Amino acid sequence: MHTYVKLLEKVVDTDMPSRPVSFNIVHIFKALQLAKINGHISRDLLRKELSLGDGSVKTLIKHLKMTNMIKTSNAGTILTEKGEKIISHLLSCIPNETGIQKSSITIGKFNYVVLVKDMADAIKSGIEQRDIAIKAGAIGATTLIFQNGIFLIPGTNFNALSEEPQIQKKLIESLHPENGDVIIIGSDHKSKKIAEIATKYAALFTIINHVKH
Repeated sequence: MHTYVKLLEKVVDTDMPSRPVSFNIVHIFKALQLAKINGHISRDLLRKELSLGDGSVKTLIKHLKMTNMIKTSNAGTILTEKGEKIISHLLSCIPNETGIQKSSITIGKFNYVVLVKDMADAIKSGIEQRDIAIKAGAIGATTLIFQNGIFLIPGTNFNALSEEPQIQKKLIESLHPENGDVIIIGSDHKSKKIAEIATKYAALFTIINHVKH
């Protein structure tokens, strides 16, 4: 699966005679995700959902076209067969996501959760995911491992949500986790979009660094 994340890196690194880009693999991932969900994408949609400026969105679209991820048709800017294949594989590994309220395991007003399939053995302490989320602009992230119906703090047998049964129920019903799955909860004080982008960045980082690759 890490191969598909590496392909996102190639989109960012596409050689163009322009200034250094201000987007990274998570922006490419979400652009492809938006194209799959909506059937097409526009500059206005990307600007709104990715919190990027006009110039950055224009360059991102150019990079996606140059790497044959998207194309322009009568229906608008849509995924190519290559783009569809890449995002479908990635979404099989990051299949579900949701927002949750502030709780004992979150540190911000806005909190976004992403499920990463079968990645428990890629998690050390969760500090790495926290640091990546901070790098993406959030204030932090919490990483938990699902095992036998509960969410564990990495490296322990402690149920992180023992005092939050409603949140545990929501996460199970929304994300449908299985043993060995990981959830990453990105937090921010200002924006749900920042929390979302940061969480997905941490998820992609986890896939890249998965020991099974």
